[in-house]
Amino acid sequence: MSKKQYTYRNTTYSCYRGYITQAIINNLAPLLFIIFQTNYEISYARLGQLVLANFATQLLTDVWASRYADHFGYRKCMVAAHALCFIGLVGLGVLPFLMPSPYLGLVIAVMLYAIGGGLLEVIVSPIIEALPNENKEASMSLLHSFYCWGQMLVVFVSTLLLWLIGRDLWFLLPILWAFFPLYNMFQFLRVPLLPLVHEGHGMKLKELFSFPMFYLAMLLMICAGASELTMSQWSSIFAEKGLQIPKLFGDLLGPGLFALLMAIGRTIYGYLGDRLPMKLCLFGSSILCIVSYLVTVFSPYPILSLFACSLCGLSVSLMWPGTFSLASAAFPRGGTLLFGILAVCGDLGCSFGPWLAGKISDYVQSSGRSLSLWMNSSLDYEQMGLRSGLLAAAIFPLLMAISLLVFRRRKTRMQARGNTK
Repeated sequence: MSKKQYTYRNTTYSCYRGYITQAIINNLAPLLFIIFQTNYEISYARLGQLVLANFATQLLTDVWASRYADHFGYRKCMVAAHALCFIGLVGLGVLPFLMPSPYLGLVIAVMLYAIGGGLLEVIVSPIIEALPNENKEASMSLLHSFYCWGQMLVVFVSTLLLWLIGRDLWFLLPILWAFFPLYNMFQFLRVPLLPLVHEGHGMKLKELFSFPMFYLAMLLMICAGASELTMSQWSSIFAEKGLQIPKLFGDLLGPGLFALLMAIGRTIYGYLGDRLPMKLCLFGSSILCIVSYLVTVFSPYPILSLFACSLCGLSVSLMWPGTFSLASAAFPRGGTLLFGILAVCGDLGCSFGPWLAGKISDYVQSSGRSLSLWMNSSLDYEQMGLRSGLLAAAIFPLLMAISLLVFRRRKTRMQARGNTK
């Protein structure tokens, strides 16, 4: 019996599963925030620090991978990434019970799978970009849609399992999810891979930073990460504590519907991308994101706030893959270095946005200072704090909209400087 012949189609499917793995490690822990808070007496600020630890570790890994991934090769990096995600997820369910400080156990587990997540973030996109695809922007959007489908899968399956087995057995969830990256690790041992840029032909760091447009691309990625992750990470606890909606329905209609709409947005562009200009779509997404944040925090009606929170998923759907596509088209010789630096910026936004929301939320609760609009309402300080934190995060889609007005792909100058040679 002959061995299975692996093709680029298998490579594509493995990359899709790689982004589902990324969704697992980024979205499972926030669903357990209330359990961590109840069981281990962890404050909002320290919950925000867990998010910060995750994306700060991914950021540092992005920096390393930008420099050394090409040296070690995509295959070794992808196998190591999935192995670390497996170990970290198992640790999330085990270490809080083994360490003298449960919070320290959570931090260690998060940092372990975050290293794997950082490698995935830098390498999966250039693997897809290097494959023989006709429409690169559509392929990138379709790839990133699997992060959203994975996020939705994590929210719905985890919420259902948690409801069935009870909160006391929460530790089984990360252990069960850990087998997904373990399977994909073995797939990346076999699938064919191509280099994005042949050795010696990629742009150097100094060359990239000589273009003003690259700084704009970096700012776009920071805003994209912060806009998406702040709402995504805080929507579960905001629905339960800020809107007083039961956790089961809050998770399904908050982060669950958020993920579904984000997946739909990326999938639609994946199939119709050749007819839709990316820059115009990104600008419209930024405006819709601003509106979603404002309605979420200011609406006096919990259902409307929850709907706006979910609609934010559609608004951020193209931000991350769209920025990747714009930058890749503007700098075709950027290679892994380009994707790595953009991933660093994205993780910087993913770290800073949720942390800022948690910090402001704790400040409002402890100081009693908030907007007069809320002081005159029936909201308690915890609810006012959560709304204040999300309001502060609305600055990121606003900055993105302004940056997109400035951003132009002026290829003439880059061609003159040898960028497309």
